Amino acid sequence: MAARAYWQGQIRLALVSIPVEIYSATKSGAAVSFKQIHEPSGQPIHYDKVVTGVGPVDADEIMKGYEVQKGEYVLLDQDEIDAVKLESKKTLELTQFVDASDIDVLYYEKPYFVVPADDLAEEAFIVLREALRRTKKVGLGQLAMRGREYVVSLKPCGRGLVLETLRYADEVHKAQGYFRDIPDDKPSEELLELAEALIDKRSGDFHPQDFHDRYVDALKDLIERKRKANGKTIIDDKGSGESKGSNVVDLMAALKKSMEKSGGTAAAKKAPAKKAPAKTATKTTAKSPAKKRA
Repeated sequence: MAARAYWQGQIRLALVSIPVEIYSATKSGAAVSFKQIHEPSGQPIHYDKVVTGVGPVDADEIMKGYEVQKGEYVLLDQDEIDAVKLESKKTLELTQFVDASDIDVLYYEKPYFVVPADDLAEEAFIVLREALRRTKKVGLGQLAMRGREYVVSLKPCGRGLVLETLRYADEVHKAQGYFRDIPDDKPSEELLELAEALIDKRSGDFHPQDFHDRYVDALKDLIERKRKANGKTIIDDKGSGESKGSNVVDLMAALKKSMEKSGGTAAAKKAPAKKAPAKTATKTTAKSPAKKRA
């Protein structure tokens, strides 16, 4: 495998230990980064470490400090910090199993691929993978990596396993503080049916390659055009094209228009068809007294 393992150790389930290797499952996106440039000379700007009233200082005079109160710091050198780092025990012990739905999406942080370290580990690895798949459970444990301890989850992924680091409870904001002012109103059935029809019309399989960072693409295009224009200013004033009038929106009209744009006119016309049987039943009931009179 070309990539370098991020962590090597073993997964322990009771008395069973499985040697594994962990690899990062993600990579940095193709973001466009800029440097600050001194325009007259065309040279990049450099930054010096400066102390107010002292001026530039040497790197060996710099320590890390934790501010305990305004203007008061506890100074620590790197050796002191390194001394309290957790040493990786090289073991992930699965101490609990939960339903995947029990873990709020807010807690998931970063995914890693988990593979057996060697041929001898494959049998136990496959047993664990399939047991998790059958029970539809996620394994939980704590793992020390690079001086920090993480809460992690473990679940099947194709032929392998995926380990995901989880945020601690104090790292996640409580949603209630943000949602409490949203009214708990129930929408009308007609509006709900239109919204569901629109969702159904645009439903499909997830293909991540279909999505691109349009801002990055536009920046790259701008950079290329600027290069070809030999530095000439290029400004595209295309306008937002959006009306900034009243915020009062006819939701029903907007949903119907969205259906039309999605090619869902036919689907929208089918809605009244549901009421057709009710109308037929009414007509039949109206005629039945006439038959009795006969």
